[in-house]
Amino acid sequence: MSENSFSDNSFIDKLLKGDKRTVSRSISIVEHGNSRARDLLKSIYSKTGSAYRIGLTGPPGAGKSTLTNQLTKYYRNLGKTVAVIAVDPTSPFTGGALLGDRVRMSEIGSDEGVFIRSMATRGSLGGLSKTASDAADVLDAAGYDVILFETVGVGQSELDIARTADTTLVVLVPESGDSIQAMKAGLMEIADLFVMNKSDRPGADSAIIALQTMLMMKSHDETSWLPRIIKSIATENSGIEDIAREIESHRQYLLSNDSFQKKRELNSRIRIKEIVEDQIRSEIWTKERETSLNNSLEKVVLGRISPYHLAEDIIEEYKSQFE
Repeated sequence: MSENSFSDNSFIDKLLKGDKRTVSRSISIVEHGNSRARDLLKSIYSKTGSAYRIGLTGPPGAGKSTLTNQLTKYYRNLGKTVAVIAVDPTSPFTGGALLGDRVRMSEIGSDEGVFIRSMATRGSLGGLSKTASDAADVLDAAGYDVILFETVGVGQSELDIARTADTTLVVLVPESGDSIQAMKAGLMEIADLFVMNKSDRPGADSAIIALQTMLMMKSHDETSWLPRIIKSIATENSGIEDIAREIESHRQYLLSNDSFQKKRELNSRIRIKEIVEDQIRSEIWTKERETSLNNSLEKVVLGRISPYHLAEDIIEEYKSQFE
Protein backbone atom coordinates (compact mmCIF):
# COMPACT_ATOMS: atom_id res chain seq x y z
CA MET A 1 0.00 0.00 0.00
CA SER A 2 1.21 3.49 -0.80
CA GLU A 3 2.61 5.58 2.08
CA ASN A 4 0.15 8.33 1.13
CA SER A 5 -3.00 6.33 0.57
CA PHE A 6 -5.73 8.69 1.71
CA SER A 7 -7.68 9.34 -1.46
CA ASP A 8 -9.06 12.81 -0.68
CA ASN A 9 -6.09 15.13 -1.22
CA SER A 10 -8.21 18.26 -0.87
CA PHE A 11 -9.28 17.01 2.57
CA ILE A 12 -5.62 16.52 3.54
CA ASP A 13 -4.74 20.00 2.26
CA LYS A 14 -7.47 21.58 4.41
CA LEU A 15 -6.30 19.59 7.43
CA LEU A 16 -2.69 20.68 6.99
CA LYS A 17 -3.85 24.29 6.74
CA GLY A 18 -5.58 23.93 10.11
CA ASP A 19 -9.19 24.20 8.92
CA LYS A 20 -11.09 23.52 12.16
CA ARG A 21 -14.02 21.69 10.60
CA THR A 22 -11.63 19.37 8.76
CA VAL A 23 -9.58 18.86 11.92
CA SER A 24 -12.74 17.90 13.82
CA ARG A 25 -13.85 15.49 11.07
CA SER A 26 -10.37 13.96 10.99
CA ILE A 27 -10.44 13.22 14.72
CA SER A 28 -13.87 11.63 14.29
CA ILE A 29 -12.43 9.45 11.53
CA VAL A 30 -9.46 8.27 13.60
CA GLU A 31 -11.67 7.56 16.62
CA HIS A 32 -13.40 4.86 14.54
CA GLY A 33 -10.08 3.10 14.04
CA ASN A 34 -10.99 1.59 10.66
CA SER A 35 -8.98 1.33 7.44
CA ARG A 36 -9.90 4.89 6.43
CA ALA A 37 -8.52 6.12 9.76
CA ARG A 38 -5.28 4.21 9.18
CA ASP A 39 -4.94 5.64 5.69
CA LEU A 40 -5.48 9.17 6.97
CA LEU A 41 -2.91 8.76 9.76
CA LYS A 42 -0.34 7.29 7.37
CA SER A 43 -0.89 10.18 4.98
CA ILE A 44 -0.24 12.90 7.57
CA TYR A 45 2.45 11.29 9.71
CA SER A 46 5.36 12.94 7.89
CA LYS A 47 3.86 16.30 8.91
CA THR A 48 3.88 15.48 12.63
CA GLY A 49 6.53 15.85 15.31
CA SER A 50 6.58 19.59 15.92
CA ALA A 51 3.89 19.94 18.60
CA TYR A 52 4.84 19.64 22.26
CA ARG A 53 2.49 17.31 24.11
CA ILE A 54 1.62 18.01 27.75
CA GLY A 55 -0.54 15.75 29.93
CA LEU A 56 -2.45 16.87 33.02
CA THR A 57 -3.78 14.25 35.38
CA GLY A 58 -4.76 13.93 39.02
CA PRO A 59 -7.76 13.19 41.22
CA PRO A 60 -11.20 14.62 40.38
CA GLY A 61 -11.71 18.09 41.80
CA ALA A 62 -8.02 19.02 41.71
CA GLY A 63 -8.69 21.87 39.28
CA LYS A 64 -7.19 20.35 36.14
CA SER A 65 -9.75 22.00 33.86
CA THR A 66 -9.08 25.46 35.27
CA LEU A 67 -5.34 24.84 35.04
CA THR A 68 -5.76 23.72 31.43
CA ASN A 69 -7.62 26.94 30.66
CA GLN A 70 -4.94 29.08 32.28
CA LEU A 71 -2.07 27.28 30.54
CA THR A 72 -3.89 27.65 27.23
CA LYS A 73 -4.20 31.41 27.76
CA TYR A 74 -0.54 31.59 28.81
CA TYR A 75 0.67 29.89 25.61
CA ARG A 76 -1.69 31.96 23.49
CA ASN A 77 -0.15 35.12 24.98
CA LEU A 78 3.18 33.78 23.72
CA GLY A 79 1.67 33.53 20.24
CA LYS A 80 1.47 29.74 20.23
CA THR A 81 -1.55 27.82 18.96
CA VAL A 82 -3.02 25.32 21.42
CA ALA A 83 -5.14 22.18 21.10
CA VAL A 84 -6.89 20.63 24.10
CA ILE A 85 -7.96 16.99 24.27
CA ALA A 86 -10.22 16.62 27.30
CA VAL A 87 -10.61 13.00 28.35
CA ASP A 88 -12.18 13.75 31.72
CA PRO A 89 -15.93 12.99 31.50
CA THR A 90 -16.58 15.62 34.20
CA SER A 91 -14.59 18.27 32.35
CA PRO A 92 -16.28 21.53 31.32
CA PHE A 93 -15.28 20.69 27.76
CA THR A 94 -17.83 17.87 27.71
CA GLY A 95 -20.63 20.18 28.83
CA GLY A 96 -21.14 18.59 32.22
CA ALA A 97 -19.70 21.33 34.40
CA LEU A 98 -20.87 24.21 36.51
CA LEU A 99 -21.67 27.51 34.83
CA GLY A 100 -18.45 29.11 36.07
CA ASP A 101 -16.36 26.46 34.35
CA ARG A 102 -18.33 26.91 31.13
CA VAL A 103 -17.60 30.64 31.25
CA ARG A 104 -13.90 29.95 31.70
CA MET A 105 -13.98 27.51 28.80
CA SER A 106 -15.60 30.11 26.55
CA GLU A 107 -12.63 32.39 27.18
CA ILE A 108 -10.42 30.04 25.19
CA GLY A 109 -13.06 28.22 23.13
CA SER A 110 -13.81 31.31 21.05
CA ASP A 111 -10.11 31.90 20.32
CA GLU A 112 -9.22 31.10 16.69
CA GLY A 113 -5.83 29.80 17.84
CA VAL A 114 -7.40 27.20 20.15
CA PHE A 115 -9.02 23.87 19.33
CA ILE A 116 -10.91 21.89 22.00
CA ARG A 117 -12.04 18.29 21.66
CA SER A 118 -13.55 15.98 24.27
CA MET A 119 -12.73 12.28 24.09
CA ALA A 120 -14.48 9.40 25.81
CA THR A 121 -12.46 7.41 28.33
CA ARG A 122 -14.41 4.26 27.50
CA GLY A 123 -15.07 2.58 24.21
CA SER A 124 -11.79 3.78 22.68
CA LEU A 125 -10.52 1.21 20.21
CA GLY A 126 -7.08 -0.03 21.23
CA GLY A 127 -7.11 1.92 24.48
CA LEU A 128 -7.06 5.59 25.31
CA SER A 129 -3.33 6.01 24.66
CA LYS A 130 -3.73 4.86 21.04
CA THR A 131 -6.79 7.02 20.40
CA ALA A 132 -5.25 10.06 22.08
CA SER A 133 -2.01 9.59 20.13
CA ASP A 134 -3.95 9.38 16.88
CA ALA A 135 -5.91 12.54 17.70
CA ALA A 136 -2.68 14.29 18.70
CA ASP A 137 -1.12 13.37 15.34
CA VAL A 138 -4.06 15.03 13.58
CA LEU A 139 -3.64 18.19 15.68
CA ASP A 140 0.13 18.11 15.23
CA ALA A 141 -0.23 17.87 11.45
CA ALA A 142 -2.77 20.71 11.56
CA GLY A 143 -0.03 22.95 12.93
CA TYR A 144 -0.85 23.33 16.62
CA ASP A 145 2.23 24.20 18.67
CA VAL A 146 1.07 22.83 22.02
CA ILE A 147 -1.28 19.90 22.71
CA LEU A 148 -2.76 19.61 26.20
CA PHE A 149 -4.30 16.33 27.38
CA GLU A 150 -6.54 16.52 30.42
CA THR A 151 -7.67 13.27 32.04
CA VAL A 152 -9.70 12.29 35.08
CA GLY A 153 -6.69 10.58 36.60
CA VAL A 154 -8.25 7.42 37.98
CA GLY A 155 -7.51 3.92 36.74
CA GLN A 156 -5.57 3.32 33.53
CA SER A 157 -6.25 6.67 31.87
CA GLU A 158 -3.45 8.61 33.58
CA LEU A 159 -0.88 5.98 32.56
CA ASP A 160 -2.15 6.11 28.99
CA ILE A 161 -1.77 9.89 28.93
CA ALA A 162 1.76 9.69 30.36
CA ARG A 163 2.69 7.44 27.44
CA THR A 164 1.24 9.95 25.02
CA ALA A 165 2.67 13.15 26.54
CA ASP A 166 6.21 14.54 26.45
CA THR A 167 5.73 16.16 29.87
CA THR A 168 3.18 14.96 32.43
CA LEU A 169 1.79 17.13 35.22
CA VAL A 170 0.16 15.48 38.23
CA VAL A 171 -2.22 17.98 39.81
CA LEU A 172 -3.01 17.62 43.52
CA VAL A 173 -4.74 19.68 46.21
CA PRO A 174 -3.92 20.04 49.93
CA GLU A 175 -6.64 17.52 50.76
CA SER A 176 -4.56 14.95 48.88
CA GLY A 177 -2.01 15.12 51.71
CA ASP A 178 -3.65 12.45 53.85
CA SER A 179 -3.68 10.01 50.96
CA ILE A 180 -0.26 10.77 49.49
CA GLN A 181 1.33 7.96 51.51
CA ALA A 182 -1.18 5.56 49.98
CA MET A 183 -0.83 6.99 46.49
CA LYS A 184 -0.12 4.26 44.00
CA ALA A 185 3.45 4.09 42.76
CA GLY A 186 2.30 4.46 39.15
CA LEU A 187 1.09 8.01 39.67
CA MET A 188 4.34 8.91 41.42
CA GLU A 189 6.38 7.44 38.58
CA ILE A 190 4.66 9.20 35.70
CA ALA A 191 4.94 12.75 37.08
CA ASP A 192 7.50 15.07 35.51
CA LEU A 193 6.06 17.89 37.58
CA PHE A 194 3.67 18.08 40.53
CA VAL A 195 1.26 20.99 40.89
CA MET A 196 -0.17 21.67 44.34
CA ASN A 197 -3.27 23.54 43.24
CA LYS A 198 -5.56 25.48 45.59
CA SER A 199 -2.42 26.06 47.65
CA ASP A 200 -4.12 28.80 49.69
CA ARG A 201 -6.09 26.11 51.52
CA PRO A 202 -5.03 24.78 54.93
CA GLY A 203 -2.63 21.86 54.83
CA ALA A 204 -0.88 22.84 51.59
CA ASP A 205 2.60 23.07 53.12
CA SER A 206 2.31 19.78 55.03
CA ALA A 207 1.06 18.05 51.86
CA ILE A 208 4.05 19.39 49.93
CA ILE A 209 6.47 18.19 52.63
CA ALA A 210 4.91 14.72 52.54
CA LEU A 211 5.22 14.63 48.79
CA GLN A 212 8.82 15.87 48.85
CA THR A 213 9.70 13.14 51.34
CA MET A 214 8.31 10.50 48.98
CA LEU A 215 10.13 12.00 46.00
CA MET A 216 13.49 11.95 47.79
CA MET A 217 13.02 8.24 48.43
CA LYS A 218 12.95 7.59 44.69
CA SER A 219 16.12 6.17 43.21
CA HIS A 220 17.99 9.03 41.51
CA ASP A 221 21.42 10.51 40.84
CA GLU A 222 22.81 13.85 39.70
CA THR A 223 21.69 13.22 36.11
CA SER A 224 18.11 12.23 36.99
CA TRP A 225 15.15 14.50 36.52
CA LEU A 226 13.58 14.98 39.95
CA PRO A 227 10.05 16.41 39.65
CA ARG A 228 9.52 19.75 41.36
CA ILE A 229 6.36 20.72 43.22
CA ILE A 230 4.85 24.03 42.11
CA LYS A 231 2.21 25.85 44.13
CA SER A 232 -0.72 27.29 42.22
CA ILE A 233 -4.14 28.84 42.63
CA ALA A 234 -5.43 28.27 39.12
CA THR A 235 -8.65 30.26 39.64
CA GLU A 236 -6.49 33.34 40.34
CA ASN A 237 -3.93 32.58 37.62
CA SER A 238 -1.32 32.21 40.37
CA GLY A 239 1.64 29.95 39.67
CA ILE A 240 0.81 29.44 35.99
CA GLU A 241 4.00 31.09 34.75
CA ASP A 242 6.08 28.98 37.18
CA ILE A 243 4.38 25.83 35.87
CA ALA A 244 5.01 26.80 32.24
CA ARG A 245 8.63 27.61 33.07
CA GLU A 246 9.09 24.19 34.67
CA ILE A 247 7.50 22.48 31.66
CA GLU A 248 10.06 24.27 29.48
CA SER A 249 12.87 23.20 31.85
CA HIS A 250 11.76 19.59 31.49
CA ARG A 251 11.64 19.94 27.71
CA GLN A 252 15.19 21.33 27.69
CA TYR A 253 16.32 18.51 29.98
CA LEU A 254 14.88 15.93 27.58
CA LEU A 255 16.54 17.60 24.60
CA SER A 256 19.92 18.02 26.31
CA ASN A 257 20.63 14.33 26.91
CA ASP A 258 18.74 12.59 24.10
CA SER A 259 15.94 11.66 26.51
CA PHE A 260 13.40 13.34 24.25
CA GLN A 261 14.23 11.01 21.37
CA LYS A 262 14.40 7.98 23.68
CA LYS A 263 11.04 8.81 25.27
CA ARG A 264 9.35 9.19 21.91
CA GLU A 265 10.96 5.95 20.73
CA LEU A 266 9.63 4.13 23.81
CA ASN A 267 6.16 5.63 23.33
CA SER A 268 6.27 4.68 19.64
CA ARG A 269 7.25 1.12 20.52
CA ILE A 270 4.27 0.78 22.86
CA ARG A 271 1.99 2.45 20.34
CA ILE A 272 3.05 0.15 17.49
CA LYS A 273 2.41 -2.90 19.66
CA GLU A 274 -1.06 -1.55 20.46
CA ILE A 275 -1.77 -0.98 16.75
CA VAL A 276 -0.62 -4.50 15.84
CA GLU A 277 -2.64 -6.08 18.67
CA ASP A 278 -5.71 -4.04 17.77
CA GLN A 279 -5.57 -5.03 14.09
CA ILE A 280 -4.97 -8.70 14.85
CA ARG A 281 -7.80 -8.65 17.39
CA SER A 282 -10.20 -7.23 14.81
CA GLU A 283 -9.07 -9.83 12.26
CA ILE A 284 -9.46 -12.74 14.65
CA TRP A 285 -12.88 -11.83 16.01
CA THR A 286 -14.95 -12.15 12.90
CA LYS A 287 -18.68 -12.68 13.23
CA GLU A 288 -18.17 -16.39 12.53
CA ARG A 289 -15.57 -16.83 15.30
CA GLU A 290 -17.73 -14.89 17.75
CA THR A 291 -20.56 -17.31 16.96
CA SER A 292 -18.25 -20.31 17.35
CA LEU A 293 -17.05 -18.96 20.69
CA ASN A 294 -20.60 -18.45 21.95
CA ASN A 295 -21.57 -21.96 20.89
CA SER A 296 -18.66 -23.44 22.88
CA LEU A 297 -19.06 -21.45 26.10
CA GLU A 298 -21.38 -24.01 27.71
CA LYS A 299 -18.68 -26.69 27.36
CA VAL A 300 -16.22 -24.41 29.16
CA VAL A 301 -18.64 -23.58 31.97
CA LEU A 302 -19.49 -27.28 32.47
CA GLY A 303 -15.79 -28.15 32.60
CA ARG A 304 -15.79 -30.28 29.44
CA ILE A 305 -13.10 -28.16 27.82
CA SER A 306 -10.50 -25.75 29.20
CA PRO A 307 -10.61 -22.05 28.19
CA TYR A 308 -7.01 -22.55 27.04
CA HIS A 309 -8.02 -25.42 24.74
CA LEU A 310 -10.73 -23.29 23.18
CA ALA A 311 -8.40 -20.31 22.81
CA GLU A 312 -5.77 -22.48 21.14
CA ASP A 313 -8.37 -23.88 18.73
CA ILE A 314 -9.42 -20.33 17.75
CA ILE A 315 -5.79 -19.27 17.24
CA GLU A 316 -4.98 -22.37 15.20
CA GLU A 317 -8.03 -21.80 13.02
CA TYR A 318 -6.94 -18.19 12.48
CA LYS A 319 -3.37 -19.20 11.59
CA SER A 320 -4.57 -21.84 9.16
CA GLN A 321 -5.94 -19.22 6.80
CA PHE A 322 -2.37 -18.10 6.04
CA GLU A 323 -1.07 -21.56 5.23
